[in-house]
Amino acid sequence: MTRNRQWIALSLSLLLLGGLLMAYKVVRLGFPLMSDDSSEQWVVQARLEVEPLEGPVRAGLLLPARSSGFMVSDENFVSRGFGLTLDEELFRRQANWAIRRLYESKTLYYRATIIPDTRERRIGHAPNFPSPPTLEEPWASALTDLVKEVREESADVESFAAEVLDRLDSANPDENVGLFLTSVRTPLERARLAQTLLAGARIPTMLVHGLALQKDVQRAQLKTLLAVHNGDDWLLFDPQDGHRGRPANFLIWYRGDEELATVNGARLTDVQISVKRRVVRSLDLATRRAELKDSLIGKISVLQLPVQTQSVYEVLLLVPFGILAIVILRNFVGFSSFGTFAPVLIALAFRETELLKGIVLFVLIVSMGLVFRFYMERLRLLLVPRLAAVVTIVVLLMTAISIISDQIGTETGLSVSLFPMVIISMVIERMSIVWEERGGGVAIREGVGSLAIAALAYLIMSMDVLSYWVTVFPEVNLVVLGLIVALGRYTGFRLSELSRFRQLASPGEPQ
Repeated sequence: MTRNRQWIALSLSLLLLGGLLMAYKVVRLGFPLMSDDSSEQWVVQARLEVEPLEGPVRAGLLLPARSSGFMVSDENFVSRGFGLTLDEELFRRQANWAIRRLYESKTLYYRATIIPDTRERRIGHAPNFPSPPTLEEPWASALTDLVKEVREESADVESFAAEVLDRLDSANPDENVGLFLTSVRTPLERARLAQTLLAGARIPTMLVHGLALQKDVQRAQLKTLLAVHNGDDWLLFDPQDGHRGRPANFLIWYRGDEELATVNGARLTDVQISVKRRVVRSLDLATRRAELKDSLIGKISVLQLPVQTQSVYEVLLLVPFGILAIVILRNFVGFSSFGTFAPVLIALAFRETELLKGIVLFVLIVSMGLVFRFYMERLRLLLVPRLAAVVTIVVLLMTAISIISDQIGTETGLSVSLFPMVIISMVIERMSIVWEERGGGVAIREGVGSLAIAALAYLIMSMDVLSYWVTVFPEVNLVVLGLIVALGRYTGFRLSELSRFRQLASPGEPQ
C-alpha cells in the first residue's frame, strides 16, 4: 500500500471508528447528544395482602420479565418473616414467598424501577401449532363455519386475526359469533374466546398481560393483549377493539393463562399495583442502562473515573479541538504564532480568567517581561540562565499583579497565577529573538496571531456541547484525530497568501 493510500485509509478509519462508537452509544444505549435532555422512568410496586389460615403458607407473584422496550432494575422485596426465592426463566419470572406458620395478616411488597430500552427482543418463545378445540354442538359447527368464512376474507395470519377480532367487536355480530359471545362477560374472557376461535384455524396465540406506563396510578389494572404468531414473529392485538400493534409505553408483565398472584395456606385479600412516573436526566438513565447490559463500550466515559480525575480529563480532552483549530488557522489561513501549541495552553488559562481579562493580563505580563528580557540581553547571559531569569521575572510579575489586584479590591488579577508561566516565558524569549532578527513589526504580528489563535481555541473549548461530548463520548477525539490526519498533507495556498500573489493573476500590470 502506497503512502497516499495509507494516509487516506488511516484518516477514514479514525473517522469511521469514532463515529460508529458514538452512534452505538446514542442508538443502542440511549446516550443523549445534549446534556439537558431528560427521559422518563417508572417505579412500579405490587402489594399483596394475605390473611392467615392453618398450616404453612406459600405465596407467588409473577414479575416483569424481559421484553422489548424496557429494562427492569433496582428490584426490592419487603417480606418480613418470609423466605424468598426467585424462579428465573427467559420469558417468565416469579417471586416465591414461604413461611412455616402465619399468625397475623401480612403485606408483601415488590418494587422495581422500569427504564426504557432501545434493544428489540422477542415477545415470547416460538410456539407449537395448537390442536383444534374440542367443542360440543352447535359451537363446533359454528366454529367450522366461522373459520371457513374468515379464511376466504383474509390473506394471511395477521389479516385473519384482525378479521376475527373485528367480528367479535361488531355491534351486530352474525349468528355464529353471537353464539360464542353469549357467555363472554369480561375482557379476559373475550381474549380467551379469540384464542379459541384462532385455534380453530391452528393459529398459535398467547395472552400477554401488562401495564401502560403513562402517568401516576395508585391502583393500576393489567391490560390483556392477544399475541398471534405469524410464522416469524408475535403480533399484538387488543382483543377489545382489534387494534393492531403495541400500545405506547406498554410494559409486558407476564405471559400466559396464569394468575398474577397465588397463595396457598392463606387467604389473598388484595393485590394492588401502583405506578409512579419520574423524569430524570437522560445521561443518568443511559449510564444505568449500560450497567445493566454490562456494555464495555458504555463504560468508555470519563464519568467512570473518580470525581477529582474527571475534572482534569474534562479539560485535557478538549485540547485536541484547540489543536484542530490551530491546524486550520496555520495551514489553511496562514496565521503566525510563537510556538505550535503554546496558544492552546494560553487558551486553557483563558478558561479560568475569561477571555478579555486574560488577554489584558497576557499583554501586560508579556510587555513587562520583554522589557526585562532586553535588559538581560545587554548583560550577555547564556540561553539557559537568561531563560531562567525570565521565568523568575514572570513569577515575580504574576505575584505583584495578584497582590496589587487584591489591594484595590478586584479579582481580575488574582487569576493570573493560572497562566502557564513557562509558556509565557518561552513566548517572551521567542518574541524578543524575532524582534531582534526580523524587526518589531513581525514580532508584534506573531504575538497578535498567537493571541488570536488562543482566543479562537478558547471559544471552541468553551462550548458546552463539546465539554459534554468529550466527557460522555471521548471517542469523538478519534474523529478529531481523523480530521487532523486528513488535513495534514495539505500544501496548497493559504488564505493569507492570496493577497501576496494577487499580482500574478494580472500579467498586464507592472511588477
